[in-house]
Amino acid sequence: MRQGVPADPRGTQVTGSTAAARTGIGPDRVRRFRRGPDPSDESDPARPARQAAPPQIPVDGVLRARAPAANQERDDLLAAAVRRVLRDTDAYSCLVYLRSRDRRSLVLSTVAGVPVSALGAFRRVSVRSPLPAPMAYRTGRSVCLSGTEETLRRFPQLLVGLPYSFASVCAPIVSGSETFGVLCGLWTPSSTGLPTSARRHLRTAANRLGGLLAELAAGGERVEGGGHTAVVELPTAPGTAIRLGLFDWDLTAGTVSADDELCAILGWAPDRFDGKTETVATRLHPDDLPGFCSAARGALLEGRVLAMRLRVTTGNRSRSVEVRGRAAEAAPGRTPDHLVGTVLDTGTGVAAAEAVERLRQGIISLDPDGRITYANLGAELLLGAHREEMLGRHLWDCLGWLSDPAYEDRHRAAMISRQSTAYLACRPPDRWLAFAFYPDAHGVTGTVVPAGRPPARNGSGPVPTATGTKPPPTTAPPTPPTTASGTTPPAPTPPAAFEPPTPARRAGVGAIYRLLQLASTLTQAVTVREVCNAIAEQILPAFGGQELAIYVVAGNRLNLAHQVGYPEAFLDSFEGTPMGARLPGVDTLSTGAPIFFASVDELADAYPDLPLDEMCAWAFLPLIASGRPVGSCILGFDEPHPFTTEERSVLTALGGLIAQALERARLYDTEFALARGLQNALLPHRLPDVPGVSIAARYLPGTQSMEIGGDWYDAIVTAQGLCLVIGDVEGHSVAAAATMGQLRSAVRAFATSGCEPNEVLVRTNRLLADLDPGLLASCCLIQLDRTAGRARIARAGHLPPLLRYADGHTDVLECPGGALLGVDPLSEYPVSELLPPPGSVLALYTDGLVEESGTPIDEGIDRLRVSLAHADASSLEELADRLLGDARRSTHRADDVALLLTAFAAER
Repeated sequence: MRQGVPADPRGTQVTGSTAAARTGIGPDRVRRFRRGPDPSDESDPARPARQAAPPQIPVDGVLRARAPAANQERDDLLAAAVRRVLRDTDAYSCLVYLRSRDRRSLVLSTVAGVPVSALGAFRRVSVRSPLPAPMAYRTGRSVCLSGTEETLRRFPQLLVGLPYSFASVCAPIVSGSETFGVLCGLWTPSSTGLPTSARRHLRTAANRLGGLLAELAAGGERVEGGGHTAVVELPTAPGTAIRLGLFDWDLTAGTVSADDELCAILGWAPDRFDGKTETVATRLHPDDLPGFCSAARGALLEGRVLAMRLRVTTGNRSRSVEVRGRAAEAAPGRTPDHLVGTVLDTGTGVAAAEAVERLRQGIISLDPDGRITYANLGAELLLGAHREEMLGRHLWDCLGWLSDPAYEDRHRAAMISRQSTAYLACRPPDRWLAFAFYPDAHGVTGTVVPAGRPPARNGSGPVPTATGTKPPPTTAPPTPPTTASGTTPPAPTPPAAFEPPTPARRAGVGAIYRLLQLASTLTQAVTVREVCNAIAEQILPAFGGQELAIYVVAGNRLNLAHQVGYPEAFLDSFEGTPMGARLPGVDTLSTGAPIFFASVDELADAYPDLPLDEMCAWAFLPLIASGRPVGSCILGFDEPHPFTTEERSVLTALGGLIAQALERARLYDTEFALARGLQNALLPHRLPDVPGVSIAARYLPGTQSMEIGGDWYDAIVTAQGLCLVIGDVEGHSVAAAATMGQLRSAVRAFATSGCEPNEVLVRTNRLLADLDPGLLASCCLIQLDRTAGRARIARAGHLPPLLRYADGHTDVLECPGGALLGVDPLSEYPVSELLPPPGSVLALYTDGLVEESGTPIDEGIDRLRVSLAHADASSLEELADRLLGDARRSTHRADDVALLLTAFAAER
């Protein structure tokens, strides 16, 4: 330990000024917020030893605390990149996300221009999230959003967590094949969109940062995101500087020693001041000089502290300064004859503060996080609260009648969108006040004035009056009451002013938005597997967890439904755990209350016999839906994790959402299995073996609906040869499946009775009209004559077949057809003839294979034709799988898919 510098409990030496220690702002103007222990600071025996970097002394001579060298160098690079973006692009905010150690999430590592508290839902995001930053990280391409409309169209989940107006660009931080994170900039939306130069500068800064991080990584340094977010303080706006001068006045000799700053305050160059008391007196206002001399003598003789305000005159101008002094220690037995002290020149600051204090309207100043840093007397009177009790607190926390989350939301809107905002609020019992807030990079200036009662409306809650730059219309503020002496009495504090916030308020609007964002993800999950995947992909990164296990109740036992991150076979011993077992996953479900363990010791004390892996903190959430136990969810963290009030509130609420989603998904899976079983029963169980012909078929159900479709195929051996059939009943319902079953049976009956292809469709069309199901159907029927080697084709509104020749050339068979089945009972269906050559392949398909939203179906047919032409046709089964490859991989198939391939043997 360096002498005179106390050691930090983690082993890092703590240095720096009192201000830096109190505010977290060091000489580099970077304030660091810690959510929990930084992994880089742990002294875990299992981790490689890391030597603490010695404290460094910058050129200004001020000691500052240093994180481990690798993290400090990385943070300096990030801060420099952020400043460069703000300087070169006119962005009002810049953020840096770095990948986590497990590369499953992006961690907000550096931010400037917006408060960290407003980004709570986005401190950690999954790399697979449908959000701009993860998209840029995954694709390696910049994501540009010009404003709210484009964001809503492309990334609606972003607006769930940040429902404010801003334009943004996210550029990946790349070096070679490595992507380290994402650099993001925010701008005020404009009708002309983002300037190209801004996007170019941001991408250049991201590439440069990527190269520097790659150099760090090549040297073995850690460049992943950790447990803190560094805040880059922006330069303060230019204004009147506050100057502080020092003096030593020898009253016996009549000399004054002054530092350079005091000389500047008095209007001299340091080398022009002769050090005489008489010279100093020429700079003091004549009316103040006698009183100052008397106060100085009293301070020497009586040991008082000199404190007074003087007027300093330079030329024909005069301004006030504050003087503080005391007698210097003298030798024993001697009377003090030196006065030492300071001269404080606040410029126009004091006058400005006094002017603001005289205003009858309320003036308040908030820091970027929304905490009150100043309130004038008018604000005290209007809000009914003493400023001493408001300073350092949020308006919505210290005033119970502003505890609705909508008010906090207005402040967040002002800081994130950098636009003025205003609202009305009622101070009990019936006094309405108008609040207006004007933000910039350093905080928010707010005004409070009396307002008239707003028009009555349905519902309750805050009454917004503006979200743009214009404050609401108000009435004139009343004159504050005065006492007989002319002074204004302190404002009384009504009992309602400092009501403690409710649990909902303690969680904050940030927690609400995080909950909404995660809930929106769960609402899009349909099956149990999708729900579990959504939980793992979204919740683990959001809270920084490394392990997740979801257990569901079945037969009074808990069975594992999904797990991520656990060692192999670790959870095997917990499979089928009875509901009476004493385990935290069971106890949380029995009591209905979540259980949190911030460390291994806490869990070991509560459950001493429980097997443990490498995790250091856990959250056990009960999954209860409609009062019925569904299961339990376990989150594991690889470091001690003191759960904040907001995290506990969000995780508790999230347990209910997960339970509802799982219950819905389990019901869906059950009904889905029944529906698919019915549909599969209506399709052929096997295809016939016909000499000289090979047949392969595939069926894929749609993924966007639990209801079953009406696609079908069939291959029927008749006296005339082989009859190939494919059809599609409109809609997705049990009625569509039932109609499909009836049509398939009818086509099979008419075809086996010896009817010609056109007659089969005519009779089926009449039957559908008689059944009158209210549904239409398409159908394509091809009858193969084995002796003549020809094919006769009849179509009822179905897509044209494809024919692939032995050399790979593929044609679309645009043969004539008739109307859809069910349109007109008298419809006729022409027949076309085809001579399929040896080695050719005939493809019948339904529109689910070629139809794509926003694209003409002809383009889809042509894509299928090209795929068939270039595919290897040596194996018909493999060819069918290749043609359905894209459809199989799609998780958003809007329609069912049926495919029937027939290959004709090649000549020997």
